[in-house]
Amino acid sequence: MEIARHVPSPLLRPFLLGGIEGWAQTNGTMSKLREVPFPGIPLIFCLETAWRIEGPETVDDEESFVAGLHLAPTLVQPTAAAWACIELRLTPVAAHRILGVSMHELTNRTVAVADVLPEAREVSSRLREASSWADRFALVEDFLLRRLSRTEAPARQVEWSWHELRRSAGRAPIGDLAADLGWSHRRLIARYRQQIGLAPKAVARVMRFSSAVEALRSPSRELANVAYDCGYFDQPHLNREFRALSGTTPTAFRASLLQSGGVAA
Repeated sequence: MEIARHVPSPLLRPFLLGGIEGWAQTNGTMSKLREVPFPGIPLIFCLETAWRIEGPETVDDEESFVAGLHLAPTLVQPTAAAWACIELRLTPVAAHRILGVSMHELTNRTVAVADVLPEAREVSSRLREASSWADRFALVEDFLLRRLSRTEAPARQVEWSWHELRRSAGRAPIGDLAADLGWSHRRLIARYRQQIGLAPKAVARVMRFSSAVEALRSPSRELANVAYDCGYFDQPHLNREFRALSGTTPTAFRASLLQSGGVAA
């Protein structure tokens, strides 16, 4: 397994949850991986082979794809032993700008990038022709910057409230956020559905879960402490949320963690 990591340019960092990564496997297994909900929009450019995606909607032999926010796990499996891809995780607000669609249309769905953004076909083709990770990362950055330059910034109120939720790991009271904005709950929910994909309470739920997922990557953290630190009532509450959002228990999830950072299905 080859992993290449790229720190995006300062212009792009506000729109991404982390760095851009390149992954390549030359002769490995075709094992399934478990993808669990997180508060971002994964955009995958496939350089070789394709993937079978089993989630709320099953997608066969998909190449480059994008997924909206999910409230359920997804299982992904390469269709060949050799594969390569580039993965980036957009903020939902950035994805709304780059893809040009209402984000609720992608909620709990995985679709071909070209179905929502036809110019991605050319980008995918050029990525396959590129001879180095550095060249590929440059192509991806250029693509994102061009898309952002052609679109208007979203309502700053939605972006601000999303960042407040993320800063608090999903624990900021939704009523307080609406009050601070001078918006009704109904207006906040409508804007979230359009620009993020889920209602604010559901987004907060995913953020709490995501913080618990990260905490479980530390083998020394006890489950009761993880539950308390991540805003759950108690460990049974954490267990219920894990079963609902990941399809497994916290203990089984921790045991399935791979050295690459992925999760075995």
